[in-house]
Amino acid sequence: MARDTGSEALARLAEERVDHRFKGLPPDADGLTVGELAAQRRNLFTGGFTTPVLALSAERLEHNLALMETYAVRHGLAFAPHGKTSMAPRLFRQQIDRGAWGITLAVPHQVRVAREFGVQRVFLANELVDPAALRWISAELDADPGFRLVCYVDSVRGVERMDAALAGARRPLDVVVELAAGEGARTGVRTEAECAAVADAVAATRTLRLVGVAGYEGEVPRADPERVHAWLRRLVALAVAFDEAGRFAGLDEIVVSAGGSAWFDAVADVFAQIPEMSAPVLKLLRSGAYVSHDDGHYRKLTPFNRVPEEGALEPAFRLWAQVVSRPSAEQAFVNAGKRDAAHDLDLPFAQVVRRDGTERPATGVSVTALSDQHAWLRTTDEADLDVGDWVGMGLSHPCTSFDKWQLIPLAEADGTVVDYIRTFF
Repeated sequence: MARDTGSEALARLAEERVDHRFKGLPPDADGLTVGELAAQRRNLFTGGFTTPVLALSAERLEHNLALMETYAVRHGLAFAPHGKTSMAPRLFRQQIDRGAWGITLAVPHQVRVAREFGVQRVFLANELVDPAALRWISAELDADPGFRLVCYVDSVRGVERMDAALAGARRPLDVVVELAAGEGARTGVRTEAECAAVADAVAATRTLRLVGVAGYEGEVPRADPERVHAWLRRLVALAVAFDEAGRFAGLDEIVVSAGGSAWFDAVADVFAQIPEMSAPVLKLLRSGAYVSHDDGHYRKLTPFNRVPEEGALEPAFRLWAQVVSRPSAEQAFVNAGKRDAAHDLDLPFAQVVRRDGTERPATGVSVTALSDQHAWLRTTDEADLDVGDWVGMGLSHPCTSFDKWQLIPLAEADGTVVDYIRTFF
């Protein structure tokens, strides 16, 4: 059904009641609405929050949003940040308010969340062949002329399944042919000849409309700048060849899309060289991890390391846990584990220790392993750590940090919690 801009749905998030579902929040806040609790501006360290608790830095979030908005404008890119990172409608809205074309998503559930909160443009970075999901999306398109969804296709069989599921649709579904990043890479069509066959299959339907090409350079085997640039040039050449063959005839714009969080500088370089085509080109970047950045995987891989003159993203997450056991001079345990911390790419990084209102570097403290609800800490002679201390840890991989927390305090540098970020995974 047609929806408003999503402002009403976002407003309803503030009306949700705080209760046992939301870990880390003050027990004495039970029964308050999220909006009422936010209005109290409690302090993360003295306001009754219990450990473990994940906090998102208000200042660093704002910095990251502004930096990528500026980057996209500077390089002439449209921006559809990948929403799977946060699945937080409040952040979707902030990204769109900062000039994002729309939101990239991966699976039908995520599209349903985005639609509930008023997102009008979705780039679905997957071939969608589920009949129930396709019928729902078709109904959304038919009911709301302002809604646009662009979806991958990467096989003739997929096109056939999509066409069958969409029989009777009034509006065609916009699709882009996904070019694989190489042999043995993830999804996508492996050769240009196969890409042409998929495009021909789309043209033979009335339920699908070919609007461009796309792919994900992060899957380039043995990725380095030379290989990534070469694949991106191949993607652009595919778009040009399709255009010269008349496959985009009648379009108002042609979509060419790529861009994860590790190589968006290469995307900017190559997309700047896209030649004039039969219609204006929507150069669509999809990087998503920037919104919170991290202290591990993306801190090492971010393109801003290669182009420091463009600025730098700032890690915005910190997980706070409490020392609950100090069995020896070389070992300690805090009460946060795999259920609370991202651990698929790197273990958390011990950064600071708080005791009696004073914060200092976590010198001599490192995380060596995670159990379900404990982090194992190794401590050297330099470590000053005792039972009851709070340890602040940085995390690696934003996507698997957000998904462990349903309501995340948004805290200013002094610990004042100014809002709460609701996620839907």
